Amino acid sequence: MLEAATLLIFPLCMSVAAISDLLTMTIPNRISLILLGTFAVLAPLLGLPLTEIGMHLGAAAVVFCCCFMMFAINVMGGGDAKLLAVSALWFGLDPSLLAFLVYVSLLGGVLTVVVLLLRSQSDAITAIGLPLPNSLLGAEKIPYGVAIAIGGFLAFPASPLIIIATQRVF
Repeated sequence: MLEAATLLIFPLCMSVAAISDLLTMTIPNRISLILLGTFAVLAPLLGLPLTEIGMHLGAAAVVFCCCFMMFAINVMGGGDAKLLAVSALWFGLDPSLLAFLVYVSLLGGVLTVVVLLLRSQSDAITAIGLPLPNSLLGAEKIPYGVAIAIGGFLAFPASPLIIIATQRVF
């Protein structure tokens, strides 16, 4: 049961965050709280040592501080900052965290270019009646939660919790 929860909760929360950000330009706080709470429950139950849990908390704190600085200078939204930080909690100070952050950065750049291209052609898109969310055509911000979620999906199989969960299954 713990293994199933470990395999499902993170991807499900990331999916909801991406869809919400795409459609409403907000990432609900409950997503970050669910990820935080389930990590707090699952990590000790899966046998993650306290020192490792501390390293995971340290990774989340470092990512949160960096994201908070970007939020303070209005480069990143608050929901994006919280989602990145709580996602870092699931990866810990591990090579999977670096992979996650690289994926998010690269995908965020691609997403930004695509959204800017769509916005430059918004009149033509509207004229042909292509139904796209307002976040892609009219908003001034980028729904970065989409890049965070996809980066999370790509890096998640290498995260320490998934490795522990799969070792317990097999």
